[in-house]
Amino acid sequence: MITYRATLDVPEHTLAFVARILAAHRRRTDRRPWQRAATVYVQAVMVLRWFRDGTAVAALARDARISQATAYRYLHEGIDVIAAHAPDLHDVLERGIESGWEHVCLDGTLIASTRCRERSESGHDVWYSGKHRRHGGNVQVLTDPTGYPVWISDVAPGSVHDITAARRGGILGALYHAAAGGMPTLADKGYTGAGIGVHVPTKGHDLDTGTRCRNTLLSAMRAPAERANALLKTRWKALQRVSLCPWRIGAIAAAALVLLHLQAPAW
Repeated sequence: MITYRATLDVPEHTLAFVARILAAHRRRTDRRPWQRAATVYVQAVMVLRWFRDGTAVAALARDARISQATAYRYLHEGIDVIAAHAPDLHDVLERGIESGWEHVCLDGTLIASTRCRERSESGHDVWYSGKHRRHGGNVQVLTDPTGYPVWISDVAPGSVHDITAARRGGILGALYHAAAGGMPTLADKGYTGAGIGVHVPTKGHDLDTGTRCRNTLLSAMRAPAERANALLKTRWKALQRVSLCPWRIGAIAAAALVLLHLQAPAW
């Protein structure tokens, strides 16, 4: 077997943060933390390697000299510990109003996953997205006016439409309250009918000049939001295709947002 040195493209302060919160978690939950198979530092490196490069768990276990079952347990634990530091939707919106944001943008994205055979009562595959023609989970991403992601929702199966996911997750109610405070939401046509305060382009052909102008302005204002999903998925390759249980996608995306904020607090 050939060994070689490798560099993890993650700032040291990010590793220090992950190791610190993992150590705090161990102190709270472990009765005998000294009996752990790997140190906090090794676990933090494992988790960051998985997020950054999508490294196979078998390779992580081999390099850490632990069993594959322990590596999976450490990975899930790390995801949950990091995701617990994700921002709350209401706190984000309140901070936006206080900061004078003109608007926020809402957009749904599909986090691809390995195939999961889960059928609904009607018999269709709940994790298959007909729009994207692949399996995955639907998460809602909220961005500030510059297009930087500031909040991510929990996961919904890939077959769920964006507006349905926003309604089920209680997102629209929070956005209505923010709009009443002077901060509306911009979204694409997939959110048509979302309600007052959520502005979407008007559907249809042969629209009048004023409506076409409004559609163009809305599209231009929310265009930066398209970069948010690309930023998350290119920075954290684990989001390009999740091989864990698809119900874990929400926690994985939330943890990725926390790590992104540590590395790039602004554009």
